[in-house]
Amino acid sequence: MNIIKLIENMDYRNFFLRLLFSLIFIFLYTYISIINIKLIFYLIILIYIAIIIEVYLYFKIYNFIPFIYIIVSFVFFLFIDINDQTILKFNLFICIVVSFDIFSYLIGKTLGTKKIISISPNKTIEGFIGGFTVSLFLGILLSNYLDLLLDINIIFFILLIIISSFVGDILESYFKRKNNLKNSSEIIPGHGGMFDRFDSFLFAIIIYSVFINLKL
Repeated sequence: MNIIKLIENMDYRNFFLRLLFSLIFIFLYTYISIINIKLIFYLIILIYIAIIIEVYLYFKIYNFIPFIYIIVSFVFFLFIDINDQTILKFNLFICIVVSFDIFSYLIGKTLGTKKIISISPNKTIEGFIGGFTVSLFLGILLSNYLDLLLDINIIFFILLIIISSFVGDILESYFKRKNNLKNSSEIIPGHGGMFDRFDSFLFAIIIYSVFINLKL
């Protein structure tokens, strides 16, 4: 199969909807951070509330474990102090999570053939490698732009967030399969729901919280 056929097989509508939502979120996040950095805290709380409501409405089987998972993620988030000193690294965190989601989806849909795991049949090795590579590159580029010290510590940070984003994606897929759901809801066009859209964030924020609070 040549590259043209691979591209033709991709669902462009879903990709552009995912991209559009990501751009809207980044715009909203940036606008709020300009007004008042502390408001980011409340934006993320609203996201957690939306995810919990979604799980309550649509996850009828084994919903106890997803609830516990989301609550644990939320507790770790509460340990994060978003302020003028930490905002640059938090911005980097958001960039990595969003870029991994977009590019693993894009590359997986266009070039992906080898499945990673059965519980998430749409996840491919090619998509993971592509998302990993692009996120690593963008993370390094943004670190330099934000004047963060580009050393082994920041590289380790970027790699941790990429891997944890992937784990979060797999966990959400597992919860959906256990509940016989293809999507967690149809709230967001082109997405599997709020849980699906922020699946990478939910696990990655746990790792971020540990990293920041241990001052690694």
